[in-house]
Amino acid sequence: MNAEILAVGSELLTPARADTNSLWLTAQLNDLGVEVVTKIIAGDERVRLAALFSASLDRSDLILITGGLGPTEDDVTRDAVAEALGRSQTFRQELCDAIAERFARMGRHMAENNTRQAYLIDGAEALPNDRGTAPGQWISLHGSKAVALLPGPPHELKAMFTQHCLARLRSLIPPLAIATRHYRVAGMGESDLDQLIAPVYTPYANPVTTILSTPGDVSIHLRARGETSAEADSLAAELGAKIEALLGERIYSTDGADLEATVGRLLRQSGATVAVAESCTGGLLGARFTSVSGSSDYFLGGFLTYTNAIKASLLGVDPGLLADHTAVSEPVAIAMANGVRDRTGAVYALSVTGYAEGPNSGEVFLGLATPESTTARQLRFLGDRARVRQLAATTALNMLRLHLLR
Repeated sequence: MNAEILAVGSELLTPARADTNSLWLTAQLNDLGVEVVTKIIAGDERVRLAALFSASLDRSDLILITGGLGPTEDDVTRDAVAEALGRSQTFRQELCDAIAERFARMGRHMAENNTRQAYLIDGAEALPNDRGTAPGQWISLHGSKAVALLPGPPHELKAMFTQHCLARLRSLIPPLAIATRHYRVAGMGESDLDQLIAPVYTPYANPVTTILSTPGDVSIHLRARGETSAEADSLAAELGAKIEALLGERIYSTDGADLEATVGRLLRQSGATVAVAESCTGGLLGARFTSVSGSSDYFLGGFLTYTNAIKASLLGVDPGLLADHTAVSEPVAIAMANGVRDRTGAVYALSVTGYAEGPNSGEVFLGLATPESTTARQLRFLGDRARVRQLAATTALNMLRLHLLR
């Protein structure tokens, strides 16, 4: 079964409001084995909304519509759906009485316009709303096609979907088991990764493969469906093994853990500690380490050395080295890493120095000091200041991770 979600509300088309209902509903549907193939955000305009709903109904088996069930003139979801289906609406006194009773419990009189919420599309079942005044509606169509009209406020929508839609959906959907695999990859761009693994995953319609990317970090999600858990697990494992063979140590997590948690786990396992010296990242690398609960087991601290004078006074970087090579250079990155390791007694030390913006924006040197040696890497990142800083911190963490795996 394929589904579409139609989020209604002109406020969702402004920068002030985000459609979070669709994310929650997608997770619920995926757990049932239903694929969400389209999401649409539409304003409160009846004719356009009716056209959008009609198109969705032609494409998909299940349409979930959120919002637009209130009592005001701009709440047009009921009217638009009725128009698209060619059906009338009927006033239901029992729904009106339930709304009036809710107002009475709050010590308020129901306004006349709330009676608009008591109209039910012909052939629809009313979905009770114990969190608000807007009843939902469930419309069964030919075959397994169905439409659900749900209220917009998240606490109302979640309760209504859980209490009244899940059972209806389970009766429409053959029992399915879902198995997932989640790989997180560092050190590869999204396009390079996809070029490598696409020949492996594209022949598979089941599992479904999704690739998501943030600066320096790519996630691969596999979702397999089967009649039994064993069948679903076998399908996910088959494709997962092929992807793992191609990516090798570039996969840093198979359980959803982020890079800083993975590095922390490796440090804890080896009984090692780490410290940092940062310039262009301005403390971002240290913040990544300390975002993990229990990181005091292995993270000793860091130095934020933004100027040459501070690099010299706090880390002992030779002023002559700075004068000869500039602060953004391999020798200085090495000196920074050695300096912080010497001053903290950490087993490992990472350093970051570079240009986050300006004519040389994106040029970064990363240093790694270990008990055996100190090395540095020169990197070039494209993007704005925030992206360069994020990529520098992520690459430094991955640099340490790869060393710890050896």
